[in-house]
Amino acid sequence: MTSISLPIIGQGSQPAEADGFELNYPVMPEAMMIYRMPEVSADLNDVELAPAKQVLQTLLQALVAYPNADAQIDLSHCDERNRRFLAELLGEGEVSIVGLNGAIRIQESVLAGVWRVQQLSGTTLVADYLEIGAIPSFVKTVFSTAADSINADNSQLPSGVMNAPALLTELNAQIKTYVLEQSEHVINLSLLPQTEQDLLFLEQRLGGGQVTILSRGYGNCRITATATRYVWWVRYFNSQDTLILNTLEVSAVPNVACASAEDIADSCERLQEILKLYDA
Repeated sequence: MTSISLPIIGQGSQPAEADGFELNYPVMPEAMMIYRMPEVSADLNDVELAPAKQVLQTLLQALVAYPNADAQIDLSHCDERNRRFLAELLGEGEVSIVGLNGAIRIQESVLAGVWRVQQLSGTTLVADYLEIGAIPSFVKTVFSTAADSINADNSQLPSGVMNAPALLTELNAQIKTYVLEQSEHVINLSLLPQTEQDLLFLEQRLGGGQVTILSRGYGNCRITATATRYVWWVRYFNSQDTLILNTLEVSAVPNVACASAEDIADSCERLQEILKLYDA
């Protein structure tokens, strides 16, 4: 039998180049968030957990009736043990939201489309509830005080700014004609020649908004509302926290942060399984 030697390829398999150039491959994603059945340390049928059990039953009814049921379930009547139990059972999903400089904190549960919303005044918790929907209603209001257009005065541009003015013109045109629920308009900054001064100029003209969203799947997607109506800055990072995609998006809320109707239907089935598991 003839022995056949196969060539070895890949990083480190070839001799170094005379000019010192080395072949480098990007690191592949190493982790991805997946659904796991929650594990709880208490008996859901414990009499002291009756308020939490009632919340879960109400949540299930709302998921079954979605989108026609009341989307918010108040937790203010629950004591600390019941709230802690609910947090343990519902867990933390892919999307986290911070608004109004930390006064609003929102965490998606492991049930996609089920959100834990907390409002604080200083360190005092003033509101605590579950909300069902593609995105919490608070996020839909973040542009209520935003500017209707971007200052596009190009008479005195900073040194090094090249392509940003054209993007501002494009964004203003899209903002003017944008209608809620229509398809988003995305500008891929990663594919455009942008200087550091261009990006800084865009940030200055767009301004900072009132909400930041972190969506975790493969790596992270960090979404920041600007101070200009319907304009979001969306940055995608791989599992090594390296920026791999940088975009501006004109939309009510970027789809990457939203749960779909199919997600919510799946969450309904999962909650039924959880309650059945704990005989609730």
